[in-house]
Amino acid sequence: MSTLSRVVLFALFLQASPVMAKPNVVLIVADDLGWADLACYGSTFHKTPHLDRMATAGMKFSEAYAACPVCSPTRAAMLTGKHPARLQITDWIPGRPNRPEQIVNRPAFRNELPLNEVTLAEAFKSAGYATAHIGKWHLGGDGFGPKEQGFDINIAGDHTGTPLSYFAPFQNKNRTMPGLEKAEAGEYLTDRLTSEAETFLRANAQKPFFLYFPHYGVHTPMRAKAELVKKYADKPTLGKQSNAVYAAMLESVDESVGRVRKLLDELKISDNTIVIFTSDNGGLATLEGQTNPPTFNGPLREGKGYLYEGGIRVPLLAVGPGIKPGSINVPVTSQDFFPTLCELCDIPLKAKLDGVSMVPLLRGGDAPKRDAMYWHYPHYANQGSRPGGAIREGQYKLIEYYERDRRELFDLKADLNESQNLIEAKPEIAKALTAKLAAWRIEVGAQMPVPNPNYLPNPQATDGTIPLPARFAEVHGVMLRYEPLPHKNTLGYWVNKDDYATWEFTVTKPGTFNVEIMQGCGNGNGGSEVNVSVGEQTLSFTVIETGGFQNFKPRDIGTLKLEKAGRYTLTVKPKTKVKAAVMDVRLITLKPS
Repeated sequence: MSTLSRVVLFALFLQASPVMAKPNVVLIVADDLGWADLACYGSTFHKTPHLDRMATAGMKFSEAYAACPVCSPTRAAMLTGKHPARLQITDWIPGRPNRPEQIVNRPAFRNELPLNEVTLAEAFKSAGYATAHIGKWHLGGDGFGPKEQGFDINIAGDHTGTPLSYFAPFQNKNRTMPGLEKAEAGEYLTDRLTSEAETFLRANAQKPFFLYFPHYGVHTPMRAKAELVKKYADKPTLGKQSNAVYAAMLESVDESVGRVRKLLDELKISDNTIVIFTSDNGGLATLEGQTNPPTFNGPLREGKGYLYEGGIRVPLLAVGPGIKPGSINVPVTSQDFFPTLCELCDIPLKAKLDGVSMVPLLRGGDAPKRDAMYWHYPHYANQGSRPGGAIREGQYKLIEYYERDRRELFDLKADLNESQNLIEAKPEIAKALTAKLAAWRIEVGAQMPVPNPNYLPNPQATDGTIPLPARFAEVHGVMLRYEPLPHKNTLGYWVNKDDYATWEFTVTKPGTFNVEIMQGCGNGNGGSEVNVSVGEQTLSFTVIETGGFQNFKPRDIGTLKLEKAGRYTLTVKPKTKVKAAVMDVRLITLKPS
């Protein structure tokens, strides 16, 4: 065969061969969903069959992280591929105002995603994709909404972090959620958003599309369809997943994922559509106005608002063309979505990003090279946490608190629930990670909190009492810690004799005060001797057994004379520790005598 004939045949072959369409992308984000909330991640209370099937069909990440323990910063990181600290969006928008009891004030931070930032929507739009935002935005109001950031369509997204209503009509006295002006009475928000997503998918099935689908569920307020709530036993049990309304909300989100994937099959485009499911931060494990916390993140420590694993580790599932089914134990984070999706869809990156591509992992290859993972949260959270930052390098994670320069070090490989602080046992690792975290903050221009000139710690109440709750204690040492979850709400892990706690407080009406301590101690652990001191005055008592460390009993331990108005410090420090732990403390109260 002549050379010319070969060229002609090859040209005919190319003409007859189908051109592979660009992959579609559906990015689904649940709000406040915990790492342990899905059945495929170990939950025995929640029912998530559609997400479980997605986990089997695709890749499940066991070490995926949110960029921040609260929502807006993580959403900004997902859409830009940049650290929230670099974007100067470091708290939920507009964040919690400063309060007198804060040692430091929050730094100023942006209340909108800057328009000069290139979002995933803009990158996909420039590549010829149809783009839609359906659900929660929470990255800016008028002039900074989804349509100003590359989305052709916006349904339900505005400046707020919670829906105006989970049931139609989706409005309050002043406004209606965008695009939801018409709704059938009693329509459930999660279902309606899914119907809007289905409308977009049908309209764009024959061309490439990027659908960003951030649900409002499972964020408070707890509202769910009554028929789903009835499926779950209404037996609230602190320290376990047991919130029937939350479970029903999650089931609606799960049904939504099932509907989206089913429609992709019906449209015969599932083989060319990448579907990703994740959460914006860890599960809310404190009350937040509820009688039963939405979820429990065990074995992870704490939850939303905290830099412990329960606050930042999230579920992550991915399915689609070229994605190898299986489970992966490699750390990834929110910033990685941008470079990953662009690489999967052959969209060139036009700027340097903080995220790294997960494509090698998704295709069954090696982990991407990464310096370390960083977090910066210089705010007091509604859930009770304090301003701080964190770094994870390999199996080690260091948390640094900005108020008093306190640090904790954990080996996540050996201690997933972060119960053993290694700050004194591994000083060289702690030193290296501290230096690396400090250098990173400088590199990204992280904004730091500043001293509060109006600091007023634990002021005296109008009835003259001075309550000192466990949550306001300053802990000193290695293991002692405040445990915020409702089934504890205590100073606990008092396993080191040299650990101690202090409270600053403010006296306006001097006098003599009886000191009452709410103390708990498990059977067989009593007998430790403890000093309580203010200045030169010291009271001593012996810890009694109360039938459990969270079974608190009031103890009147003596009187203190505070002769002048002003600020004082009360210190609780063990003299002896006779068994496994000294005690737990929930509250100390100074009562005028």
